[in-house]
Amino acid sequence: MLTASISDFRKNIKRYLDSVTENFETLIINRGKDSGVVVISLEEYNSLTATQHELSSKKNESRLDSAIEKLKKGASFQKDLIE
Repeated sequence: MLTASISDFRKNIKRYLDSVTENFETLIINRGKDSGVVVISLEEYNSLTATQHELSSKKNESRLDSAIEKLKKGASFQKDLIE
């Protein structure tokens, strides 16, 4: 995770944006006390929104809860993948 002041970001915008897109860095631009902006790559943003969409489905929520319970009980998932 990178942090920068707004003035430093302006001076080095290309370097910061290259770091975000090429190295999957998250950039926080400080804009004063308790204020800031987060910059992430488009790929990371798309991944987050896809995950949010998947988790918003009740069916997928139920499947995830079931998988977590199986994992806690030490169940193997290989058998589930074959069936």
